[in-house]
Amino acid sequence: MIEVSPSASVPAGLPAGNPVTATLFHSDQGGHEQVLLCQDRPSGLKAVIALHSTALGPALGGTRFHAYAASADPEQSAVLDALNLARGMSYKNALAGLDHGGGKAVIIGDPEQLKSEALLRAYGRFVASLGGRYVTACDVGTYVQDMDVVAQECRWTTGRSPENGGAGDSSVLTAFGVFQGMRASAQHLWGAPTLRGRLVGVAGVGKVGKHLVDHLLQDGARVVVTDVREESVRAVLAAHPGAPLTAVADTWTLLRTEGLDLYAPCALGGALDDETVAALTARIVCGAANNQLAHPGVEKDLADQGILYAPDYVVNAGGVIQVADEFNGFDFTRAKAKAAQILDTTTSIFERAAADGVPPAAAADRLAEQRMGL
Repeated sequence: MIEVSPSASVPAGLPAGNPVTATLFHSDQGGHEQVLLCQDRPSGLKAVIALHSTALGPALGGTRFHAYAASADPEQSAVLDALNLARGMSYKNALAGLDHGGGKAVIIGDPEQLKSEALLRAYGRFVASLGGRYVTACDVGTYVQDMDVVAQECRWTTGRSPENGGAGDSSVLTAFGVFQGMRASAQHLWGAPTLRGRLVGVAGVGKVGKHLVDHLLQDGARVVVTDVREESVRAVLAAHPGAPLTAVADTWTLLRTEGLDLYAPCALGGALDDETVAALTARIVCGAANNQLAHPGVEKDLADQGILYAPDYVVNAGGVIQVADEFNGFDFTRAKAKAAQILDTTTSIFERAAADGVPPAAAADRLAEQRMGL
């Protein structure tokens, strides 16, 4: 079992005690149906699977493989991350029009050091033990080839390779959907659904970000990128010689880039906190990262500064749309057509937010909760 430190601080306003149980049972961010802590010592597997809701169908969400090395208690951080991500998947799947609830899994550790066939198969057995209540897929730190291994132990696995009956790399339609959200944002703010001539900053050019850069350059945007992995930056620059594409050293430099029109956080969550929002000069935030708002109230701070925020779980739903289509015998054209509807969904959220006098994130939550019956 994963040890969760009882001495760590509990968020303000919640009962004293364990932060995980306080979040799970007492917080507005809780309410999860089930949380499974998993361990397989021979392979080194330590993981958490969180099911937030199955009201609309089996919980669907990816498997994150991450070390949480910066945390004083990596295991506790992993559990809290899984809870937040699973809740986000419920809302994402609801607004994407999918017949799925929300779930998420986190494998704790550095994938470059720990990932093995034995570990992935052990993880697959834990997913299979849920009997179809949770359907897994790729996320940060896991890839198509990993899902092929997990699927050897668990038939409730999506995001597999085409050779194994799957949809392949879900980052393709994730990026496509984020781009549709950008188009909707541009239409709302500037009157035309295009980024042509605009300067867009992309923080994180890994699996999703590199595809997003492709869409932006094809649309006529100017792009500036950054990533903690220098090889990712070098790869995206090499893929577009002569394009209006530059790189900067870090996210803080990117945020302060003169003339930045749109900021796209495409790495890990919590990208929008008090300091980041205060530093933002872009008029739009629309990116692929999950759980971008570091804490409640950030969405209001963005609105108060006149920054249009496209809710992350709305615009980054293309990937889950892609893997969900595997249940129908994957058809890329059909899945892409559904992902294209993210433009209309984002537009309707902006319209409702304006009509109700609330930030777009609040409007999106209301629409999702209506579909889930909350």
